[in-house]
Amino acid sequence: QVLLVESGGGSVQPGGSLRLSCEASGIAFSRYTMGWYRRAPGKQREFVARITSGVGTIYADSVKGRFTISRDNAKNTVYLAMNSLRPEDTAVYFCNAAMGALPYWGQGTQVTVSS
Repeated sequence: QVLLVESGGGSVQPGGSLRLSCEASGIAFSRYTMGWYRRAPGKQREFVARITSGVGTIYADSVKGRFTISRDNAKNTVYLAMNSLRPEDTAVYFCNAAMGALPYWGQGTQVTVSS
């Protein structure tokens, strides 16, 4: 059974920081491209960041320079360090594991940025 479990969400003031974690089980983690997506209230889910098995990274323009994705294959965990948070970053953040046609998804963790 494949499980992706996100953690680290919460409430923070604008300009603050959070670090999200996603621990995977049931997959050969090091072979997967891992990603973070988010869904803001009333909007569709959107891409945030991705890291390949070869640790190449790509970011959405809206988070470039503020968010950093990384992975620890020994811990089967992918991270998203989020700095300089803005109210528009408020969303449920989802972890994604992809290798081939059928990706796996976590249940999501809420991030709220508000003063």
